Amino acid sequence: MTEPTVARRLWALFEPLHAVTYFAPQAAAAAFADAGLTGFWRGYFAGRSAALGPVGPEPVTAAFFGFAPAMVARALPDVWSRISPSAAIAARRAGASAALNDLFTEPPASPDRPRDQAPRTAPATALLEPADQAADPLETAGQTADPLQTAGQGPDPIQTAGQGPDPIQTAGQGPDPIQTAGQTADPLQTAGQAADLLQTVGEAAELLEQAARAAELPGRVLAAAHAGLPWPEEPVARLWHAATVLREHRGDGHVAALLTAGVDGCESLVWRVSLDGGRLREVTQPARGWTDEQWRDAGRRLRERGWIDADGTATAAGRDAYAQVEELTDRLAAGPWRRLGGAATQRCARLLTPLAERAWRVVPDDNPIPLRRG
Repeated sequence: MTEPTVARRLWALFEPLHAVTYFAPQAAAAAFADAGLTGFWRGYFAGRSAALGPVGPEPVTAAFFGFAPAMVARALPDVWSRISPSAAIAARRAGASAALNDLFTEPPASPDRPRDQAPRTAPATALLEPADQAADPLETAGQTADPLQTAGQGPDPIQTAGQGPDPIQTAGQGPDPIQTAGQTADPLQTAGQAADLLQTVGEAAELLEQAARAAELPGRVLAAAHAGLPWPEEPVARLWHAATVLREHRGDGHVAALLTAGVDGCESLVWRVSLDGGRLREVTQPARGWTDEQWRDAGRRLRERGWIDADGTATAAGRDAYAQVEELTDRLAAGPWRRLGGAATQRCARLLTPLAERAWRVVPDDNPIPLRRG
């Protein structure tokens, strides 16, 4: 089995930092409520699309890709009568920063309290509970949260099929800079002092910002929109903003890769479910607003292409085709790390590893991004 690419490994480290905005209560509900906006999905669509301005549903449906048009249209443009784009941006950033600050300053796991029993900033599993069918879908947080239009961005169980060499390793940067990232001591557990903690987060933010500023923006609408926002000075907010630019950069590239495969938004989700199975359909279909009929029709179209079987599982051809999508996604996401350089990328990964582990305290293992622990 081939190793994940550098771009994929870094994504697995910065994506949890971004994802607290969907799963921590300070970010997913309280910050928007404080700004006068109620309803999880109103906050989601307002917060993520605000960098584009007070847009309607069409460009957001196109850019987010995996959402049903009807679901987007329930939120937009009405949400702009409730909150301005600038206020939505401020609320989202404040909520994410508050969540990360709490996570970074929580006591570490100990022999008496294992890591999986450490204090959780958010009841993350609550976001996976089925929504009340009678409830306003924009008021209900129970449909799960992801953000990623790119349901296929999770660590890929089929990445062995035809991925080829790592584009960063073959560009003269030497060995995989992240191979030993997780072997170093957690600076958040060993520092013991607020000043050391701030230094760790500050250095990670600086390196991640350098990578984000090196991202190619032509053709990447969401990445460019977020990159154009003012950069915050405070280190935790800057860390989150850099992670957001990079994840939207990867997401824009993933959408391009899916388009080269000739699939639409619903097909991309059914395809991913055919590969991963488990609860992925249960948490993804309602979180993207697709009806059962639309889901079945998408499955039929994939069966006609020979990519899934009658029972909904992926065929060998479907796995091979998806591996090509993931390989292209990784290649399109490699630029920032190639420009950052091997040594700085290695340092960035080592600093992000314990921070990402803290973020996992509020990100459910069974999430619809789908992001999985490495």
